[in-house]
Amino acid sequence: MLRWILIFIGGGAGSLLRYALAGSIQRFSNADFPVGTLAVNVAGCGAIGFLASLLTGPVLIREEYRLAIVVGVLGGFTTFSSYSWETLSLLGDGQKLLALSYIVLSNVVGIGAALVGTRVTLWIYGT
Repeated sequence: MLRWILIFIGGGAGSLLRYALAGSIQRFSNADFPVGTLAVNVAGCGAIGFLASLLTGPVLIREEYRLAIVVGVLGGFTTFSSYSWETLSLLGDGQKLLALSYIVLSNVVGIGAALVGTRVTLWIYGT
C-alpha cells in the first residue's frame, strides 16, 4: 500500500513540476513552437536515464522509493521519459524489432488516437 501512496504523491509532484516548468519556458521563449513541452520531455528522458540506471545499480534504495521517483515523479513529469526508457530497455535486451514496433506504434497509434478523440468531440459537440 505504501508503494501506491508514494507513487501517487510523486505523480502529483511531477505533474505540478511539469506544468510550472513547461509553462515558464514557453512564456520565456515567446515561441509558437511548443518549446516548453519539448524541454520537459528532454529533461525527463535525461532524468529517467540517469536515475533508473543509478537506482538499480550503484545506488540501491528501497523499491517503493525508486518507484515513487521513477514511476511517480518522472511519470507525472513526462510519460515520454518512460517511453524512452522502455525503448532503450528493449534495445538493451537485443529486441530490435520489438523496440522498432514500440516506437512506430506509440507514435502512429498515439497520434491517431488523439486525432480520433478530436474528431469524436467535434462530431458529438460540433465545431
